[in-house]
Amino acid sequence: MSETTMVQLTEKLKGNVARSVNPEGCRQEILNQIAYVQGKGHYAGAKKALIVGGSSSYGLASRITTAFGQGADTISISYERAPRDEKMLGTAGWYNNVYFREAAEKAGLIGKNFNGDCFTQAMKDQVIAYIKAEFGGKIDLLVYSVAAPKRTNPANPDETWRSVIKSVGEPVTGQNINMEENELFDQTVEPATPEEVEATKHVMGGEDWEIWVNELKAAGVLAEGFKTILYSYIGPKSTYAFYHEGTLGAAKDAAEASSHKIQKTLNDLNGEALISVSRAVTTKASVVIPIFPLYCIALYKVEETTGTHETPIMHKDRLFRDMVYGDLREVDDQGRLRPDAWEQRADIQAKVAELMTKITPENFNSDLTGYAEFRREFLQLNGFEVPGADIKAVDLEALKKLEP
Repeated sequence: MSETTMVQLTEKLKGNVARSVNPEGCRQEILNQIAYVQGKGHYAGAKKALIVGGSSSYGLASRITTAFGQGADTISISYERAPRDEKMLGTAGWYNNVYFREAAEKAGLIGKNFNGDCFTQAMKDQVIAYIKAEFGGKIDLLVYSVAAPKRTNPANPDETWRSVIKSVGEPVTGQNINMEENELFDQTVEPATPEEVEATKHVMGGEDWEIWVNELKAAGVLAEGFKTILYSYIGPKSTYAFYHEGTLGAAKDAAEASSHKIQKTLNDLNGEALISVSRAVTTKASVVIPIFPLYCIALYKVEETTGTHETPIMHKDRLFRDMVYGDLREVDDQGRLRPDAWEQRADIQAKVAELMTKITPENFNSDLTGYAEFRREFLQLNGFEVPGADIKAVDLEALKKLEP
């Protein structure tokens, strides 16, 4: 008889970082997102797709709409941890990979997962070999959706670049939210050094995206009409100091420069290198961006009346369905896709700016704001507060047998 080790499931937060996971909730979230896409119907798009960073948030949403909206086989690369013991049940992304693959295979699709560092040459070689041998030899879509803390210099393995979330030039002071304590507090973001700005560009910019496209093309695995897309964010002026004009903004500018280089590489394939400016959503990365959660809870409240609030799956399904493969493209003067236009509507931003002036430590966690929705969406990223998945314990040994 096999051993059974039941582990109690409880929400655990350290600041705005989740320290626990509900595997059944992750499974249900995958099914919910699939159902949303299928409810919108099939649309023409990719047949073979590679998602770099496909285990959560925007990358996962992109994979789900590609598979269950377009009918594509998919490969995903992510860096996740498997369940180990009672104190380490694994990461939400690990379970997302497992349950996505199961759902894809049930639908007759390939849902291959690679677990490791997407920045390494070894991972690139492994993925290219798989495409050639077992994935039909060609891909027609590459989604690059990577949020990483560090990257090793491919030309110097002794050098590691580390990304930071800081302002540039001057310190910035504002209010932020601690979800562990459910409190609003004042925070000062110190400016980055020039070295930190450059390191963040190396990690979060477009260098590795370029390398991926160049190596895939050199290997002969890019199909005619191949498309690739990277996600950016601009946001409103109220967030510029710590985002658009901060280290992350510098990295996004670098990524846009990379898109122009990639486009030249793809011209002979009639391909496309796209930058899409995303909307503000609740992700594991966005909740730790200084001051950003305050903007989100004001935005989410305003969007209750406009009906324009979107979760990652809603946003990315609309992006691919309407803009990447549809005929409803909204493009700015820089050639970027702008599905964030709903968020940036002047009437919405005026109301958000007004509401932000009224938020205080005493009322932020009330009906005045969208904090309840923001917190619920964050917990759902790790499988908690998911309708239909309210189990209290899991069998650790059964989890260890799951195959990613």
